[in-house]
This record gives sequence, structure tokens and C-alpha cells, in this order.
Amino acid sequence: MPSLMRWLGSSALVIILDQISKQWISSHFVYGESRAVTDFFNLVLAHNTGAAFSMLNDAGGWQRWLFSAIAVVASTWIVWLLYRHPQQKLFCFSLALILGGALGNLIDRISFGYVVDFLDFHWGTHHFPAFNVADSAISCGAALLLLESFMHPKGRT
Repeated sequence: MPSLMRWLGSSALVIILDQISKQWISSHFVYGESRAVTDFFNLVLAHNTGAAFSMLNDAGGWQRWLFSAIAVVASTWIVWLLYRHPQQKLFCFSLALILGGALGNLIDRISFGYVVDFLDFHWGTHHFPAFNVADSAISCGAALLLLESFMHPKGRT
């Protein structure tokens, strides 16, 4: 149980950092406002009612509840996996990042009906879709899970 609490604490840290950053950007920017930070990075206040890369952003509202339900089911499954595999540190750290990111975005979906995005990377006029700390945690967690799968293929311990 102490290992589970460590991983849940890591997830809580992701949630806290995510929510603080979203609160800051929301209180200092108006919707759609963008400020250049470097030649390739802007801060922007964007609202995403869809999924990753704004897929289904204009679907009419039902996607809010679908993505919220998926986040709840996935989070429940992740907590179960964390409980069952406490000895697999990289696996659990990866899942903790994904859990924190999923719950950070779930808080936004339930509270506002959209996810607050604000990190905008670009090359010239080509912009990567805006994202947030929760999205970063999910992406890093997924990459670490992939790495872990190569380090410990199924059937080998």
C-alpha cells in the first residue's frame, strides 16, 4: 500500500501543477490571446472541447461526457494496475503520469466543458496544436510505457 500511495502522490503532483498552470493562464490571458515567448513558442489561451489535437472539437457537446467517462474508466483501471504491480517502478511511474494527466483534463471537462490549453509550439506558420501540462504528462507517460515494454518484453522478467 505505501507504493500505491507514492504513485498516487506523483499523480496528485501532476494534477496540482496542471491546475495551477491552467488557472494562471486563464487569469492572465483572454480567450484566444497569444504572446510570443521565443521564435518557436507562444503562450495562448485556448479551449478544447474535443480530444487530442482538437478531434471532435465541434461535435455538439456529447464528446464532453464520452471523454469524461473514458477518463474515469481509464483512471480506475490505472489505479488497479498500480496496486497490482508496485514493484515495476518505470511501469508505475508511467501510469502515474498518465493518471495525473487524465484527471487534470477531467477536472477541466467537468468544471468548464472544455480543457484549457496554452502551450503553443510552432515552426514558421506551422503550429502544433496547443496543449497543457496534463497532455505533456500523458505523452511522457505513454513514451515511458513504450520504453518499458522494450526493456521488459512480455514473457521476460
